[in-house]
Amino acid sequence: MKPIKEVTSVLAPLERSNVDTDQIIPKQFLKRIERTGFGKYLFYHWRFHDDGTEKAEFILNKPEYQGTEILVARENFGCGSSREHAPWALGDYGFRVVIATSFADIFYNNCLKNGILAVQLSADQIEELLAAGKEKSLTVTVSLEDETITTADGVVYSFTTDPYRREMLLNGWDEIALTLQLEDEIAKYENAQA
Repeated sequence: MKPIKEVTSVLAPLERSNVDTDQIIPKQFLKRIERTGFGKYLFYHWRFHDDGTEKAEFILNKPEYQGTEILVARENFGCGSSREHAPWALGDYGFRVVIATSFADIFYNNCLKNGILAVQLSADQIEELLAAGKEKSLTVTVSLEDETITTADGVVYSFTTDPYRREMLLNGWDEIALTLQLEDEIAKYENAQA
């Protein structure tokens, strides 16, 4: 995984609550066995008409939000089924950070395990970010090291992350990378058992 220390990007204001995993990545695109290639299907039914043309009114289809790495939504983001494809699609599209009032538990953990920082803020703070991001292209810096979100206008929001998950994201480790750090000790144990 790519380490996350600081991400600076225009934020994409997704003014929706209860965004479920079938909206994030519809079920008909789950036939792939790789973890890549899902980004083009992200929010498919919201982004595209039946003929495959883009819906100009959808936030991610607007030119000012192209290449964004930070998504902001309301409460209960990632609800529904526990498909890990949802964070795969978000990451493959280019999102490094998702900010919401709350997340479904399994989705939240899947984000962190797949290198996406999931940040929880209060409903009032989310509404401020959504309004500011909709009014103009708002650039923010999310610092995992400082656990802050700073807008280009100088507004600072603080958040907390579980220390274990924070260390994993800061270093770009997944569970396998963490285990491999103990390779010498594992080898010593294995040799002692022989």
